[in-house]
Amino acid sequence: MDRQRLDKWLWHARVVKTRTDAAALVANGRVRINGARQTSPGHAVKAGEVLTIALDSRVRILKITGFTDRRGDAAAARTIYLDLQSFPE
Repeated sequence: MDRQRLDKWLWHARVVKTRTDAAALVANGRVRINGARQTSPGHAVKAGEVLTIALDSRVRILKITGFTDRRGDAAAARTIYLDLQSFPE
């Protein structure tokens, strides 16, 4: 798999609790891909893209490193992204 729907990836990465929440987050313009605002939950994302996600009280910056077919536990979710706020560039 080299691409996945944005809302599905956000859900698999455990950024939000439900896929509906992921779709709403994107539709409300709270997600940027490589700096460009995205409002389509069905937009296909690929490995290497950087997501800037505005959550309730904070902003997360994640680099996509992979995909999963199913939503797993938190440890599995952490394997599909790199948190850029934890690692200085």
